Amino acid sequence: MIALAEICGAFSVAGMNTLEWVAAGLGVINVGLLVRRSIWNYPFALAMVTLYFFVFYEAKLYSDMLLQPFFFAINLFGWWNWLNAKRATGEVQVGLLSLRARLLWAAGTVAGSLAWGMAMHRFTDAAYPFIDAFVAGASISAQILLARRKLENWPVWILVDVVAIGLYWSRDLHYTAGLYCLLLILSIAGFIDWRRKLLAQARPA
Repeated sequence: MIALAEICGAFSVAGMNTLEWVAAGLGVINVGLLVRRSIWNYPFALAMVTLYFFVFYEAKLYSDMLLQPFFFAINLFGWWNWLNAKRATGEVQVGLLSLRARLLWAAGTVAGSLAWGMAMHRFTDAAYPFIDAFVAGASISAQILLARRKLENWPVWILVDVVAIGLYWSRDLHYTAGLYCLLLILSIAGFIDWRRKLLAQARPA
């Protein structure tokens, strides 16, 4: 943590605000491309999560900070998975979870978020540890579902966006709160577009 503090300390307040603004802009581009099922969303995602690692550290949102390396790895997996899917069918197809799988994902997300929130509350000075942990835990679930091209990723992202707007605003991350307002709109659009694509796939040729 000491070395990381020194790195973040090299940024002035104005510099950190600029870093947040750039990360937020990359996030808008990333999700806009995701809605269109474009593989080119991934380079923007990788750059965004790298910048947000430092932004969240400065804001003492440690769950979100630790989430960024995971996001980096899962975005690399998603990029590979989407490329393979496109090579096989000529486009990025959309899938759907079974009811049992949905219940298991929901239970796992809640349990994991609670356990992580308790750890953050006990061992760190994290701000809003349980809310932050929920945003982190639900984001992990949504990101994995997204990498697997499952429609259910969008309702989870919508829930994350709603909670995250209030969390980030309370920590004076106003650019990021604004980003999540846009992401909420884009997530709704993504759900509509992907659902339309799923229905189109189900129609006989």
